[in-house]
Amino acid sequence: MGRWRPPAQRSSAYITPAGAERLQQELTQLWKVERPQVTDAVSEAAKNGDRSENGDYIYGKKRLREIDRRVRYLSKRLDDLTVVHDLPKDQNKVFFGAWVTLEKEDGTEVSYQIVGPDEFDLSQGQISMDSPLAQLVLGKCVDDEVVLQKPEGEEAMYICEINYSPHTSGT
Repeated sequence: MGRWRPPAQRSSAYITPAGAERLQQELTQLWKVERPQVTDAVSEAAKNGDRSENGDYIYGKKRLREIDRRVRYLSKRLDDLTVVHDLPKDQNKVFFGAWVTLEKEDGTEVSYQIVGPDEFDLSQGQISMDSPLAQLVLGKCVDDEVVLQKPEGEEAMYICEINYSPHTSGT
């Protein structure tokens, strides 16, 4: 019996210019810097004799496979992605790339940027456009209410601000 898994759901193919630049930098780092270093280490370890008990050789080969897998993924993904450069015509609604400030029921405010699934980072206040919260706020305006279904129950929030300029603080 194999370990069959259903195919993963296709994520959206949009990315911000900054996100595309980060992915391109990662690809360059892996291909031009890390892979040559690991290849040299593996060839040195191979010279040491018995490869079956050579930890440096075994780890190096494993790391090469990881690097090659990630390089293949990034190359294909960067070809498939659409970089969104333009701002929407109606900046009073939430669209891709917007910074959205939400007010929770207890009065606290949180800000998130709606970005592509390849670049989300909660520590920077960036959420994927495929996330449940982003799906709720996309297309909404200031003062609209959204109700997020959570395991603990519903959480109502109001959209306080929509901004398309670069944001520095995050959450």
